[in-house]
Amino acid sequence: MSRRAVVLLSGGLDSATVLAIARSQGYECYALSFAYGQRHAWELEAAERVSDALGAKEHKIATIDLRFFGGSALTAEIDVPKGRAPDEMSHGIPITYVPARNTIFLSFALAWAEVLDAQDVFIGVNALDYSGYPDCRPEYIEAFEKMANLATKASVEGVQRLKIHTPLIAMTKAQIIAKGIELGVDYSLTSSCYDPGPDGRPCGGCDSCLLREKGFKENGIVDPVRASC
Repeated sequence: MSRRAVVLLSGGLDSATVLAIARSQGYECYALSFAYGQRHAWELEAAERVSDALGAKEHKIATIDLRFFGGSALTAEIDVPKGRAPDEMSHGIPITYVPARNTIFLSFALAWAEVLDAQDVFIGVNALDYSGYPDCRPEYIEAFEKMANLATKASVEGVQRLKIHTPLIAMTKAQIIAKGIELGVDYSLTSSCYDPGPDGRPCGGCDSCLLREKGFKENGIVDPVRASC
């Protein structure tokens, strides 16, 4: 019987690569996405496409509303920063940070993993090209994993020992793209932009677009999403 894993899938470049990695390691993948009130809900359509293309066993979209709290350019009427230089992106925590988002997402993944009798959760956090988000750091993941193994009936009864996998955490965007291409990821299906147009067209100027463009350029190839615009 295949090992089961819950894979957090936003529909972006990183999470698509993580799903491909989990599949390549022999996991039966259960993809989990969130409609959390984000301004870039186009990514959920991308998540559906990626889930289908990469053979997820099941894909669930959980609905929560982080607009209730706001505090982020992704969940409130705050402008998404555009055209920031690399040194600007590497200092401080940007306004696109969504308060406690990964903690909330991982908590949902933990719950589904317990129901599935799964021992593994995959998440595409990155500590290099990560735009300063505090919940993408290795020490955060380690702390959440420790908490998770104190938090569930399955762990208390000794039938589950949850492992949170972060295969991209020490990779550059260029390395992530190279790995995904090696594993057959079709990046034309993905959506990374923080502020896309109504048709999903990327803005080309937000931090996520700029980091993505840099990664493709360093691989000597054109981003298929940009090429189709």
